[in-house]
Amino acid sequence: MNRTKTLSLLALLTVAAPVLAQADATNRLITIQGGPRGDVRNGPLTFTGSPVKAKVSTLNIEASQAVLAAPKGTPLIEAKGRRTANFTGAVKVTRGRLSAAGTALAYDETTGQGVLNGNASATFVPEKKEDGDTVTIRAAQMSLDVDNNVSTSTGGVTLSTGTQNGQADKLVFDEDRELAQLTGKPSLTRAARGNQKELVITGQEVRALTKTKTLYVRGGVKLVQGTTTTTGDAVYYDDRKNVAYVVGNAVSVDSKSKVTVKAPASGYLEQRTDLGRVRALNSAYKIPTEQFKLRGEK
Repeated sequence: MNRTKTLSLLALLTVAAPVLAQADATNRLITIQGGPRGDVRNGPLTFTGSPVKAKVSTLNIEASQAVLAAPKGTPLIEAKGRRTANFTGAVKVTRGRLSAAGTALAYDETTGQGVLNGNASATFVPEKKEDGDTVTIRAAQMSLDVDNNVSTSTGGVTLSTGTQNGQADKLVFDEDRELAQLTGKPSLTRAARGNQKELVITGQEVRALTKTKTLYVRGGVKLVQGTTTTTGDAVYYDDRKNVAYVVGNAVSVDSKSKVTVKAPASGYLEQRTDLGRVRALNSAYKIPTEQFKLRGEK
């Protein structure tokens, strides 16, 4: 390639890069409907209505009041991409199959994050009735990312779907993959049903595919069902098939019968939660961890 063509290509890339960056930033710009009060040039502007309606990317927001502000010393018209919008009073947020609510929402165009506070809650409905149960999330705070369909909830988090109920300090939920990651003393309880006793699973991290009702739990895993306690390094649990596969130093103890089942070094334990039966298998079991990967995770 000659020097002239090289310089032309570099010039094209130099022009293209800001255009791409601007396109990404445009997705974070917020628009608020209604006639505002305040300093039109410098802000802040206060919007009121029944309700106030706003939109940013695929996120739709309703609230009793909204205040749009720019960084100090910057006119509102010049601050696009750096403005903040604070919504208060019966805040409702919708995005696709997700609906969320709280008493306040703080949105920042710089980060593309909308932080919902005040008894934050959200529901995510399945695409089809046969796809499973509605997912309900409650937390002290919930952050919605407008760059992707991911929410991050913190503080006394609970997740409920069908007969499964999870608790944790933090929950990341990917709406596109219907994948939940629970960390910070996570636990998941499958309620008793029919002849099956309640099942409680704990570990360092829980990942749940809410559509298929499968779980991957790792790190000091413990399964408690009735008088049976099973421990190991990791577990894959299929709620629809009522079976758990426990790998890595897997041991199961029945406190009533005093029976202990231990997996061989090269094997694993299979626990049938519907039959109350645990058996050791002398073969390798590979948990399908690829199914539970988060965005950008290798």
